[in-house]
Amino acid sequence: MEKRKLPEKPLPSPERKRLSKIKGDPYFSHKADIGIEVAGRTPEEAFVRMAEATFFLETDLSSVHPLQTVDISFREEDVELALPTWINRLLSESAIRGLVFCRFQLERSDGDWRGQAFGEPWRADHPRGIEVKGATLTLLSVRRRGGFWKARLVVDV
Repeated sequence: MEKRKLPEKPLPSPERKRLSKIKGDPYFSHKADIGIEVAGRTPEEAFVRMAEATFFLETDLSSVHPLQTVDISFREEDVELALPTWINRLLSESAIRGLVFCRFQLERSDGDWRGQAFGEPWRADHPRGIEVKGATLTLLSVRRRGGFWKARLVVDV
């Protein structure tokens, strides 16, 4: 899902003009997204590395113990669209369950993807990094190049 852009300038209205004179223009351009590019021998391996890179933005994965397992499954025949689906499912499960993931497994058969995420509840001693809100379609690419699969996407932070 691509992030909706705010207009460069707010739409004119008498109320907004009055408020902007009092409080200033509340809108500004801000690009806080982060691009990630990884490679693997298979798309599944590249997707696992993308998951590791995504969660590494949130904390040092070496401080996380794989105490709980969460199953992740989805159907997506398009390999490229499967990447943000995978990452967004992981981020959703992490948020819903209050877990941070450190290890991942993924396999596919035709368009059926089945994986697992391993982690533990957030602890006070986990170093806090950048909160990742979701994977976008911006610059999305999953391509085979020279014997490897390269995967690239942008995460919204």
